[in-house]
Formats: sequence, structure tokens, C-alpha cells
Amino acid sequence: MKTTLMACFISAYTAVPVARAPAPVARTPIEASSDLERDAKALELYLQDKKGHKEFCPQIKWNQPRLSTYKKTLKSYLPKDCKK
Repeated sequence: MKTTLMACFISAYTAVPVARAPAPVARTPIEASSDLERDAKALELYLQDKKGHKEFCPQIKWNQPRLSTYKKTLKSYLPKDCKK
């Protein structure tokens, strides 16, 4: 009796297919990390420019570009006359 019950449980357990999540269709880890690094660098430049303008040349009128601009070019946009 015990053997029959055990056999039923084992067969029932092994007969149930295991649902697996499909593999995500995304960028490769290298592409994703390079995008993340680029975004981090752009944010760093954006914040440095904001702080630099406030510290070194608040008298100069300057409209800071959007973060998306920094992401495209990865360069500082501080005015030329502003000490860095």
C-alpha cells in the first residue's frame, strides 16, 4: 500500500511539466552596461556643470542644456568664460 501511494506521488510529480519563463528579449549584457555607463557619465557631467556654474560664474547668464543633450555628446557645456 505504501509502495503504491509512493509510486503515485512520484509519477504525478514527474508528470507535471515545469513552466519556465521565456528568455527576455533584451540587449546583451555588454550593450546594457555600456548604456548604463554612458548615462552615468552624462549625469555626472550635467551635475558638475550645474555646480561649476553656481560656484565659479553665477554672474554669467547660462541656460543649461537638457540631460539628453549630455547623453548624446558626453561633454561639458559650461560657458567658455566660466572657470572650471
